[in-house]
Amino acid sequence: MAKPKKNYVCSECGYKTVRWVGQCPSCGQWNTLKESIELDQKGSINLNKGSAAASKTTKLSQVKAQELKRISSNIGEFDRVLGGGFVRGQVVLIGGEPGIGKSTLLTQVAKNMSNLQLLYLCGEESPSQIKVRSNRMNYSGENLHLLSETNVDSLIATLESREDVDLAIIDSIQTLYSSDFTGIPGSISQLRGCTQRLTNVAKKKGLPIVLVGHITKGGEIAGPKILEHIIDTVLYLEGDSQHMYRILRTTKNRFGPVSEVGIFEMAEEGMLEVKNPSEIFLEQSGQQTSGSCVTTVMEGFRPLLLEVQVLTSRTAFGYPRRTTSGFSSNRLQVLMAILEKRYRLDFSEHDVYLSVVGGMHIRENAADLAVCLALVSSMKDKPLQKGTVAFGECGLSGEIRKVAHMEARAQEAENLGFTNIITPHKVKSITEAIKRGFSAQ
Repeated sequence: MAKPKKNYVCSECGYKTVRWVGQCPSCGQWNTLKESIELDQKGSINLNKGSAAASKTTKLSQVKAQELKRISSNIGEFDRVLGGGFVRGQVVLIGGEPGIGKSTLLTQVAKNMSNLQLLYLCGEESPSQIKVRSNRMNYSGENLHLLSETNVDSLIATLESREDVDLAIIDSIQTLYSSDFTGIPGSISQLRGCTQRLTNVAKKKGLPIVLVGHITKGGEIAGPKILEHIIDTVLYLEGDSQHMYRILRTTKNRFGPVSEVGIFEMAEEGMLEVKNPSEIFLEQSGQQTSGSCVTTVMEGFRPLLLEVQVLTSRTAFGYPRRTTSGFSSNRLQVLMAILEKRYRLDFSEHDVYLSVVGGMHIRENAADLAVCLALVSSMKDKPLQKGTVAFGECGLSGEIRKVAHMEARAQEAENLGFTNIITPHKVKSITEAIKRGFSAQ
């Protein structure tokens, strides 16, 4: 008979060990190893040749490709991220920080898919709470069937008995449990077992299932390495809870690209898709002021125009402050060092505050040139030439390096009426870019 075997599994990265340790050797997180009991099959393994017959192989050239039939969510930005809509049998995991809008977004999906029947498992909220949210969104919920059940076996029995359900939403996967698995709901064994059973039902019935996942302290979906190979698509809902805009980003997709993003606006009536985000992020930029420069960043294959604002002021302390919002503070330090060395600017007696308008986050170095121009503009207290857009990576010797998708970035700027577009094609150094940016002064 198989004997129970005790292991310890990291809830952050899935690392497994036979002994408990305080710090995970794989991801370095503290107090994340949880006890997991498995069956040890070592005593029953037969090392002799088995009696199974040989399996038949099939040439790849003989396999017929089947066209994917997608179910549209009727939300363009959501379908963009999925690759065109839900695929039958697809399992989607969507994660995000608490309060970022995951449940609101899925309620918006249910509202827009009014021609289909959806099942919503409310494991973290009561039906009355969902009703309050739907009333706020002017959604009657005629096509949404609520289920207050956290036992995965009861959930699966409900899904198998209902032939009218076109999409199932599980909010959230961490609340499900089964008596067949060890641990409390949300533990590694429960997460893995419940997700595997739901995936089997999705493939068997051809039913799309959306799972909502919690975010860990490190900003990742809890148990990502354990669930990643089971599910088909992983989505992250990102954004600053203090701002109205949210980005839905794909990190894995078996049925579409992983480079697309969807942009939404959190409003009183729900999540509204933003079809032209560049105009939204720039619509509040009034008259030309010092310390401001527009840049073009790529979110997937989509170019976005964002405004970078910099404020420099005399420091009142011996150690000047460097504060950023939506931009890497370490990268700001590097760019300031380049300007001090190559352009003779002195930031040693100035506090520097940098902000990306709209609560967006810039992760690529293509915004280096715009940050440098904004720094110079603020130090000189002179605005840049009207209609200026700048993008390009700054090298340590002061040169401007090329970045990806330069044609798409420039085209987006031209479409929005910008005339002075500073690119690595037109300037080779920060000094040239500064002269071009202030050429109208």
